[in-house]
Amino acid sequence: MFHKSVLLKESIKALAIKPGGIYVDATYGGGGHSRLILEELMGGKLFAFDQDKDAIENIIKDDRLIMIHNNFRYLRNLLKLYKAVPVDGILADLGISSYQIDHPERGFSTRFEGDLDMRMNRDKKISAKEIVNQYTEDRLVKLFRDYGELQNANKIARLIITARKSSPVNTTTELKEALIHAAERGKENKFFAQVFQALRIEVNQELESLKEFLIQATEVLRQGGRLVVISYHSLEDKLVKEYFRSGNFEGVLEKDFYGNPIIPLSVLNRKAIVPGEEEVVINNRARSAKLRIAMKN
Repeated sequence: MFHKSVLLKESIKALAIKPGGIYVDATYGGGGHSRLILEELMGGKLFAFDQDKDAIENIIKDDRLIMIHNNFRYLRNLLKLYKAVPVDGILADLGISSYQIDHPERGFSTRFEGDLDMRMNRDKKISAKEIVNQYTEDRLVKLFRDYGELQNANKIARLIITARKSSPVNTTTELKEALIHAAERGKENKFFAQVFQALRIEVNQELESLKEFLIQATEVLRQGGRLVVISYHSLEDKLVKEYFRSGNFEGVLEKDFYGNPIIPLSVLNRKAIVPGEEEVVINNRARSAKLRIAMKN
């Protein structure tokens, strides 16, 4: 199994698919969402994005599916290249795929020993290894504080600096060994999940990419088109929630000459949709998922 798609039926329903419409699966992964979108299409088109070559090799054979091997932060220009603007709906299932986690050599998992890699696109030059072994102490502190939301970011940075003086920190196991004294007893799993999250976000520029994607997605949607986003941690969800509500990431409502708010999107679910207990039991990754839906005004 390449990847268990989270909130599958809920997200497809949220797209309100028109059989002849043009849709985008911005994070193809194992193709779970794309399969269901294609089932709803009759004469329509689906454009799927993924920066991971392993996902591209798992492509669904269907003439209505156009696969684009690239980051969704380039959504607008690539859709224009295919003369596919405007589109009727866009779906993004953020974060990391089950496939990436379950392959130790990718370095995403805290459970397996593997190379400190964490690149979603393995053509990128900078991996987690370079960050851990080359970043200054100040940069490491900021990274773990901002992206890992870790209170003891200073201690984590110092431990890494100390460890790499002896020898490079090249594997997930070596990183965990270097940081074990920074983990609160009984909460080691959560601690290392936050450490790995911080590194992964930095390696893949995930939050910057998400911001660019949200702005461009709004631009390429036709009026009444749907934007559906599934996030997995508070940093992602906060950006999505704020942008859907205000049209920017600062949360400042812009107003026209008459004092009316200028909002590009209408939020269709005030409270995020979360998976039921049954889905969480079947797929543990779903436990932190939040689904938000917006429509272009």
